[in-house]
Order: sequence, then C-alpha cells, then structure tokens
Amino acid sequence: MSSQPLAPQTQQNGNALPSIPYHRASENGFYLEFKTDPPGRIEVPPRRNTVVSVHAGRSLYISCRRDGYQYRGMAVHGDIYVTSPGTPTVWEMKEDDVYVALSVPPELLDLVAEESELDPRRIEIRNRFQIRDTQLENVAWALKAEMECEYPCGRLYLDALGISVAARLLRCHSSLSREPKKLTGRIPERRLRQVLAYIEDNLSQDLSLNNIAASAGLSPSHFKVLFRDSTGLPVHQYVIRRRVERAKLLLAKGTMSMSQIAIETGFAHRSHLARHMRRILGVSPTVLRELLR
Repeated sequence: MSSQPLAPQTQQNGNALPSIPYHRASENGFYLEFKTDPPGRIEVPPRRNTVVSVHAGRSLYISCRRDGYQYRGMAVHGDIYVTSPGTPTVWEMKEDDVYVALSVPPELLDLVAEESELDPRRIEIRNRFQIRDTQLENVAWALKAEMECEYPCGRLYLDALGISVAARLLRCHSSLSREPKKLTGRIPERRLRQVLAYIEDNLSQDLSLNNIAASAGLSPSHFKVLFRDSTGLPVHQYVIRRRVERAKLLLAKGTMSMSQIAIETGFAHRSHLARHMRRILGVSPTVLRELLR
C-alpha cells in the first residue's frame, strides 16, 4: 500500500451496482449489505454512519482517495476498510469488487461509549485501508451467514453483533486506540496477506502445503503452526472454506454448470464439492442455487 496527498476531484464516472439489502437489524439503524461494485471509478459521498467493509471476493488491485490522501494496494479476502463519518471517498478498480459492508450509526457508537464510561464527544473513528482484524472479520461473516439463512436467530442476535462491531471500532479504530502490540508466534501481517492472496489466486489449482508455505518463505512444519495461530484455522480447512465460498458466488451467477464450478474452485468433481458444501453450509449446491435465484 502507498499513500500520498492529492488534490480533490469532483468528476463522477459511474455508480455501484444494486446491492442485496440487509434489513435494519435494530432501531439504532445498524445494518449490513452484501455488495458487488463494477470495474471503474465510484464516488461515494460523505455518510452519516461509519462504514466497515470486508473484502469477500477474488484478489484485486484497488485505489482509494479520501481525506486528502490516495491509497493503493492488492485487496485480499478478509481485508478491512473503515470509512469514518463525513468522509467522501473515491474508489477505482479494474475488476468486480465483492464485499460485506457494515453500517454503524453514531447513536450506536455513542451508546457503547457511554456504557464503557467514555465521552463520545472526544472520540473520532479513524479511516483504515486494507487492515487485518480477525474479530471484525468474524463478526462480518457471522452477519452474512445470518442473512443468507433468513435470520433464524432473530433481532437479539443481530443487536449483539452490532454492538460487537461498535465496541471493536471504539477499542481499536478510534482516537482512543493505541498502537497494537506485535504478536509473536504469528505470521507478520504483510506476509500473511501475501499468503492469502496466493491462496485466492490459485483456488482452482492443486494447492499443496509446500507451495503455500513457500509463498510465505517458511518451512511447511513451521508454516502450519503459524498459519493456524494467525487465522484460527488449519491451512487445509481454510482452503476448503474459501473454495466453498467461491463456489457459492459462482452458483449465484448461474452461468456455469455444477461440474464446471467444481473444477473452477479446485474440487475433484461435483460430488466432492457437494460433500464439502453440505458440511460447511448445511445445504447441497442444488438447493443453494435455488435459494440464490
């Protein structure tokens, strides 16, 4: 990632594709969207809410202009972007950008701050670009899964996750935040992003532990331990989950056969895909395709 000051720009060249809306999770206005933005330039006007975006698609190069600076970098699955209230943003990319967007209203942030005996008037949310935050990422996936299952856990569950997002923003991504300590026994963030990008770019291939470890410059035995400590999952489970998620996106598009999707996502055949999809998502590819229509 690089950053540099830039002059403000006002030209508008396109809008985001229609999103799949997520109903208001509670009366405080916290809500979620699962979105796909098309290639090109997208200008987002200042918003009242803080927006947390979690990259959920293929790796792609993204440029972002906001707050007088330009940021550039390769977006990989799980990368997080935080846009503070009142910040206009310009995004540019050459491929579809798929992400989960969490919108957090100031009332919810104020409520959580006051319950933590903090003065909301002295707190500012910080803009972030392509950071890693496992806790925020996991909450985003939990919300997305709840949406896809038509909200079986109800409003109480959604409210609790919304409060978790607000608390994490205040604790780690605001003017109250302290510089995070470097954690030992984990893959450094920059190297971890390289590994995750390598996995995303090669999901259709016969990935091996040796090849993935080599992308991190580590021995396979050492890499196995560090990867699990860094992501919370063994390498093979992480790869399978990413393949299933990629297959789900292809099913939603409806342009490929089940066998083609299996090959495209690195499974040996459609039965192999179906077995893992039922284990992870609880439904077969055929049922999921019907649900996503």
